[in-house]
Amino acid sequence: MLPGKRGGEMMWVSFALTGALMLHSVSSQNAGFVKSPLSETKLTGDTFELYCDVVGNPTPEIQWWYAEINQADSFRQLWDGARKRRVSINTAYGANAVSVLGVTRLGLEDAGTYECRASNDPRRNDLHQNPATTWIRAQSTITVLQRPSISSSEDITLPSDQHSPSITLQCNLTSAHSAHVSSYWMKNGVEVPETRGDRANTEYFLAKPKGPEAGEYMCVYTFEMAPSVNATINIKAGPDIVGHKRSDNKNEGQKALLYCKSTGFPYPVWSWRKLDNGVYMDIDNASGRFFITNLDNYTELSIVNLDIDSDPGEYQCNATNTIGTSSMVSVLRVRSYLAWLWPLLGVLFEVLVLVVIIVVYEKRKKPDDIQDGKPTPPTITKTRTFVRGPRTEKIITLIITHSMYVLTI
Repeated sequence: MLPGKRGGEMMWVSFALTGALMLHSVSSQNAGFVKSPLSETKLTGDTFELYCDVVGNPTPEIQWWYAEINQADSFRQLWDGARKRRVSINTAYGANAVSVLGVTRLGLEDAGTYECRASNDPRRNDLHQNPATTWIRAQSTITVLQRPSISSSEDITLPSDQHSPSITLQCNLTSAHSAHVSSYWMKNGVEVPETRGDRANTEYFLAKPKGPEAGEYMCVYTFEMAPSVNATINIKAGPDIVGHKRSDNKNEGQKALLYCKSTGFPYPVWSWRKLDNGVYMDIDNASGRFFITNLDNYTELSIVNLDIDSDPGEYQCNATNTIGTSSMVSVLRVRSYLAWLWPLLGVLFEVLVLVVIIVVYEKRKKPDDIQDGKPTPPTITKTRTFVRGPRTEKIITLIITHSMYVLTI
């Protein structure tokens, strides 16, 4: 082979290798964090979740590691199902790599440093390579504190006759990892006004509570550098339906809406039935026109495209919880789509009667008598002439007013 030819081949090989390296550098991307885990302070018995989102090309691999003391040789890899299945790891790979680490039923031994490691280096699992150069890392510190102890009142059930004596709910913070900042009361997840204070022993007074006062009450204690704690006291009562639509009048093809609202706690299980041959039966929704919406102490029954033959009747809403049950009946009336025609015909009839009355009144006037074309001697006669006076105008006004009212119904 000629030396010049061999030199040209070597030059082409070098160009090809340089191009491949440039293409690789353009298409590849080192791993980088989009979202890294955050440090948290938790109480015993709580749950925490750490999130890790990494980009890179190719898509990086993610691992989770843990160390009680933040030292390089103290870390141990975590696996899904570790610590008696209290550890869960869910990872998804796509354009990004996303992983979620969760630990439930925390104990004091779960405190420490948790590390998210990511790498798309082909040598990342080579034992001869230094992991510090092939993996990127993001750490979070989880602090676990002993849960404070709260002594609270027992659950209370209100009598069904709605005559309950006054009740005082009590909570006492008996032990805590640090001094609390404030305390207050909540009902059904909403803070009760004018209950915030700084006492460890807090009370909430209810004067003769009834159904509307039933619910989930919580006394809450806040801390400066730790999560708040609470104790729950349930005031239970049977459901009492305090509001419902008694009746609804609709035309066929329209939509009807019936509803019921109750008091009581726990929140009831709602059901709707229809009267059929003297017995309330579950609604047959084969047509798919019935829609039921339940939300705590409220329920709705919607019926679309009303049918005049099958939909009219009595509908019963029923509320049931562990304490008792309550029900109410609503009446649905469905009119023909020609129902608007009957008031119009009534108005037309009244207008016709009005015209007849006016014509009759005008015709009651007597003309002068003419005999054989000769005027008759003047005679004195007493003639009653009916004219449209105030009484006639009043009658006409009443008829027109009534007609307009019928049209607006």
